[in-house]
Amino acid sequence: MTGEKIRTMRKDHNKPNKNEEIHDTYDETSTGTIPNGTGNHLKSNKAFQKSEKTSALQQQLNENNINGNPSPIGTIVNDNNKNPIILSTEDLDFPVHECVFKGDVRRLSSLIRTHSISQKDVHGNTPLHLAVMMGHKECALLLLAHNAPVKLKNAQGWSPLAEAISYGDRQMITAILRKLKQQSRESVEDKRPKLLKALKELGDFYLELHWDFQSWVPLLSRMLPSDACKIYKQGLNIRLDTTLIDFTDMKCQRGDLSFIFNGEAEPSQSFVVLDNEAKVYQRIHHEESEMETEEEVDILMGSDVYSATLSTKSISFSRSQIGWLFREDKTERVGNFLADFYTVNGLVLESRKRREHLSEEDILRNKAIMESLSKGGSLSEQNFEPVRRLSLTAPAPNTLSWEEYITSEQGKPPHLGRELVCKESKKNFKASVAMSQDFPLGIES
Repeated sequence: MTGEKIRTMRKDHNKPNKNEEIHDTYDETSTGTIPNGTGNHLKSNKAFQKSEKTSALQQQLNENNINGNPSPIGTIVNDNNKNPIILSTEDLDFPVHECVFKGDVRRLSSLIRTHSISQKDVHGNTPLHLAVMMGHKECALLLLAHNAPVKLKNAQGWSPLAEAISYGDRQMITAILRKLKQQSRESVEDKRPKLLKALKELGDFYLELHWDFQSWVPLLSRMLPSDACKIYKQGLNIRLDTTLIDFTDMKCQRGDLSFIFNGEAEPSQSFVVLDNEAKVYQRIHHEESEMETEEEVDILMGSDVYSATLSTKSISFSRSQIGWLFREDKTERVGNFLADFYTVNGLVLESRKRREHLSEEDILRNKAIMESLSKGGSLSEQNFEPVRRLSLTAPAPNTLSWEEYITSEQGKPPHLGRELVCKESKKNFKASVAMSQDFPLGIES
């Protein structure tokens, strides 16, 4: 670059231009800058630079990188699921999302080698979300073959599996369910070394957890379950003893079970369940027949799709008070420890359920089953057996263009797929926590 061009750029730097808006929205404290075009967000920058469209913004980015100047590429924020959403600038697009939106399988097979398939767009949707919602089965199967993440939720809190159930294609639901189980097993195996390391560093201990459910309805609290769990930790081994083995049809089933994790054993041999009364044991490992998977798909296609999140945005702690006339902080002895009591306020359980994929017969049947269970009945009385479900008729084809979708207001994405039938509810909770300075286990442990 010539000295004359450098001087010209320095003069122009003080002049207002269109790019100033991009610099103003960039939050250096939350995202950091990318010196020399490298950093955590290199993939997004690569996709931007490799785009066929060239713009003045791209040229400036390249020139700034040559001079060693940091270059903002857009604001990166987190949604409620703590997965990054890149808020695009005017020239930054989502090529993988776009070709999935348009059903371009050939271009997707090319982009999938050099671009991230787990990235979220401005509405929180991954490419797999779009493929499922728009019924582009070939694109979805290609993404699944390349291990596209199935657990990620969009900004509305729905996973690709939930969207697949809504669309109603049985083959797609089955494929996503299988991939979900595979990724769950892989996630457990990936976390195993960290778990063993934490167990090794943590000292040996014995711990009792007493818990019970309570209700404002008279006498109902006596019927609700309670238990005292005993936890033993020695070396890389953990044992949990419990007497509550099941709670169905408003009845508690008591027993004497022990769950044992042996960190020194092979993964397939490390988890064992003991029935101390029957004197039998069972090793837990991943095996599932084709019939079990098909039955699970039948249940999913005939049930409401639920999404529940515990919101902690407005959570607050306050010291619990006792006394009628003269109030004072509550301090009581819990076991052998003197503890201060705190009240936890602002816990909100937000739940939503979708049923656009259900018929009137399904809704009435599910309602009858729930009413029977609430009155103490059992599933056997309802002759509840999964019925083999067929794929639903596909919803009307999408008429929205990619430009209309990607430029729509964030937080209010246009609807894709079957017409939404959703109910929302919120419930506030309070909790009480006892804290002791003398307790041997800290929060970090």
